[in-house]
Amino acid sequence: MNTLKAEKRSMDVKAKRLRREGYVTGNVFGREIEGSIPVKMLKNEVDKLLKTDHKGSQVMLDGQTYDALIKEVDFNPLAGRVDEIDFQALVSNEKVHSVAEIVIVNHDKVADGVLQENMEEINYRAYPSALVDKVEVDVAGLKVGDTIRVKDLSLAKDKDVDIKDDPEAVVLTVVAVHNGAVPETVTPEEAETEETK
Repeated sequence: MNTLKAEKRSMDVKAKRLRREGYVTGNVFGREIEGSIPVKMLKNEVDKLLKTDHKGSQVMLDGQTYDALIKEVDFNPLAGRVDEIDFQALVSNEKVHSVAEIVIVNHDKVADGVLQENMEEINYRAYPSALVDKVEVDVAGLKVGDTIRVKDLSLAKDKDVDIKDDPEAVVLTVVAVHNGAVPETVTPEEAETEETK
């Protein structure tokens, strides 16, 4: 787990001014915190953290001493920077809602057909000890008509995790290439048709 230095900030200083001075602002909230705690973090430290961590990642907030979950990252595309990050302070005996990124591995080892990805992340609730920020899906050997659903993911098999997405939802499916062209979109219904052929 990575550590990020987060100092409590005074609300007398405007967020805009802090950003000009090289800070990212944010808030820490949680069951054992009344309201929320406004914090500021050095921009270069936030940028470094976000190279490996993202929404759904668990970090230790140094200075506030909180084991926290990154709940929201507010990226400003015009300025090309992160303006704000919200954190949820974790309590060991309380389940929290989070998201995990779906990461496909062995993309180049699909036996035949083309991968059609329908989901990029999965929603779930879990105790802090069971939190993950990514779920790997190995697609080596898959062929046309093969489908992976939410219930097939390793995370869905973890008894400490409550999946919030439909267990039957299609994560990815392998479709045939027609006339050498990759289909634009494949609906779960079309994927079903492929399966039954």
